[in-house]
Amino acid sequence: MDFGQSITICFSKYAKFEGRAQRSEYWWFYLFTWLLSLGAVIMDSMSGTGELFYWIAAIVTFTPAIAAGARRLHDVDKSGWWQLISITIIGIIPLIIWMASEGGKKKNQYGNPIKIKK
Repeated sequence: MDFGQSITICFSKYAKFEGRAQRSEYWWFYLFTWLLSLGAVIMDSMSGTGELFYWIAAIVTFTPAIAAGARRLHDVDKSGWWQLISITIIGIIPLIIWMASEGGKKKNQYGNPIKIKK
């Protein structure tokens, strides 16, 4: 999966919290949200609009990012609710490890693994 496919899939599954997501889908979308936020901050500083563009970008990407994170955790056979451990600073470490881990190759309670189309 490439950068564009990831963005398309994550926005088309805007609030879909069931199913599974590949590592590449999650991490490409994460990079997209980071770059979008960086661009919004730059636009805000150049235009003098306060934090307007940043907050627009944050609102637009919040739900798809949470949904993609839940689907990514499902791929490693964890509940999407585990994202809440990021509230504790130390909880970010296992969360990053799970998000970076290879997903299961067999069906789990969240569905079949995603087939890579080339």
